[in-house]
Amino acid sequence: MTDNEVKHNVTKHGQPKALYMLFMVEMWERFNYYGMRALLSLFMISTVIGFTKATSSKIYGMFTALVYLTPVLGGYLADRYIGKRHSITIGAILMAMGQFTLASYELINPILALGTGLTLIIIGNGFFKPNISTIVGELYEPNDPRRDGGFTIFYMGINVGAFFAPFVCGFLGEPTDPMNVLEAYKWKYGFMAAGTGMIIGLIWYLVSQNKYLGHIGLRPVTKNDIDEDPEEKAKAEAAKKPLTEEEKDKIKAIFTFVFFAIFFFAFFEQAGTSLNFFAKEATNLTPVLPFIGQITLKASYFQAVNPIFVVLFAPIFAKMWLKMGTKDPSIPSKFGWGLFLQGIGFAAIAVGAALYQSSGPVSAIWLILVYMFCTMGELCLSPVGLSMVTKLAPLKFMSLFMGVWLTASFFGNLLAGWLASYYESWSLTTLFSVPAVMSILFGIVMWIMTRKIKQWMHGVH
Repeated sequence: MTDNEVKHNVTKHGQPKALYMLFMVEMWERFNYYGMRALLSLFMISTVIGFTKATSSKIYGMFTALVYLTPVLGGYLADRYIGKRHSITIGAILMAMGQFTLASYELINPILALGTGLTLIIIGNGFFKPNISTIVGELYEPNDPRRDGGFTIFYMGINVGAFFAPFVCGFLGEPTDPMNVLEAYKWKYGFMAAGTGMIIGLIWYLVSQNKYLGHIGLRPVTKNDIDEDPEEKAKAEAAKKPLTEEEKDKIKAIFTFVFFAIFFFAFFEQAGTSLNFFAKEATNLTPVLPFIGQITLKASYFQAVNPIFVVLFAPIFAKMWLKMGTKDPSIPSKFGWGLFLQGIGFAAIAVGAALYQSSGPVSAIWLILVYMFCTMGELCLSPVGLSMVTKLAPLKFMSLFMGVWLTASFFGNLLAGWLASYYESWSLTTLFSVPAVMSILFGIVMWIMTRKIKQWMHGVH
């Protein structure tokens, strides 16, 4: 199948059939990642590893930060030397190996298993993540109106995988009674389930890639490709020209958005550490439900709440922005709302923490509230940020500034680990009040700066 046949081999909805093949691969990769992530901080403070919550939080923050940094190198190697398709295969193999290495703590030193496993996942993610997204983009011609819808479908694959993973891996891997010797060592089954998910995705990819993708992404980009491709040639010509004053202003706007995004992600990524600890220790995990009776929950299950809300809210937000038409809020206004809504969520969990400190474990509704408001904030800021870069970055620096945007997640995750490390030394009310107050204040500051930032954006909406 030629590349053109791939692009025109569509479903009844008009999307390339290859999109749905990649949807399945991405779904299983996210199952692999989020299944492991739901267990990671709890595993590190278990009797198997024995880290303190402070140490666990710092390692978790460093791990998730590097996960956002290595795709810059992985994308470069794929473009120049390996090819996107082969990079995806390498990444999937390395991530599966990482999961099974995490599960090998009874065969080798547990600390060695942890460090080696996480390193393999970090490197594998660097090869996998940027290249599968790029291949999705290559399924469409320039200015194809189906592109946004295609990426929305692909994004749903991420959240479907992220939704199921905590339930499956948490059920298999998180001990119900850590004091029970047999229970305490079941973490390996959760990591093995995550690794198995990645292997399923890899097998599906290897079996179906030639049928659905043709020659797309098979080889690296060469000088000849640039000479033959008018779009790439235009980029090469543009790279020789100096930046205009307008482009410099737009770069100022990008760096301003990145600065505020760092703090958003620092607080958002409490999900895997401090909020996970709160679910384990401060939440009533045996609630009595109407018409059902008492049920038993696990802390890791709450990692599925965010993807559930993304699936529920994403279509609503997309329709809302569309219906507002010319009244659609500007990018800085949306960033302000993202931070403000996140602050409301952390204010709610701070109230829950105060109730816990005065009267013991609290209802799961407090965790659900923080995840709900943080998800609404995420939908105002995260996809808007990706779109913002494509609108504001100079053509010749587009990839560079997409990398700059990813550094917001890198520094945000480092900061997240540092903040969560105070889980035991600060009161929980204080720990959650800090992101509540700071998010609300940053949201207000962003709104105050809106006029100036819009001037830097020179009419980009």
